[in-house]
Amino acid sequence: MGIKSFQGARKQQQNTAPATALKVRDYMSTNLITFKPDQTVQEVVESLIRYKISGGPVVNDRQELVGIISEGDCLKQLSESRYYNMPLEHDNVEKRMARDVETIDGNMDVFDAANKFLNSKRRRFPIVENGKLVGQISQKDILKAALELKGENWNSTTKG
Repeated sequence: MGIKSFQGARKQQQNTAPATALKVRDYMSTNLITFKPDQTVQEVVESLIRYKISGGPVVNDRQELVGIISEGDCLKQLSESRYYNMPLEHDNVEKRMARDVETIDGNMDVFDAANKFLNSKRRRFPIVENGKLVGQISQKDILKAALELKGENWNSTTKG
């Protein structure tokens, strides 16, 4: 006697093209607050507070990404300046920024980007094309993309 399936009748799968994937480039921010390596940390702190951001990319005069600076980098400088009695305006971005910056491809699917955020513990990723900074994707941008899918099937390859 054979084994019966209790899953019920199955629809024949059609070979339809999957729905267009949500790409990082469709949700990235392009109007960025950027910083220059020679700016003071005090200027960065003022910008972070004024624009209500937690950090930003550091670019050279050719708009090439050279680093990233965050609130944490500024706090570290603040703590050390107190210890060494050195005011904020005596330190610049180049000394405090993170130089080894991980980037994301603008053509990456937003769900793959979400996994990259989870695995890296980063809050933002710059997007670079042809050596130039073109945008930035944040965790909040990924959440906005997910909200647009509300009520739809998460697995776009099973839509039919």
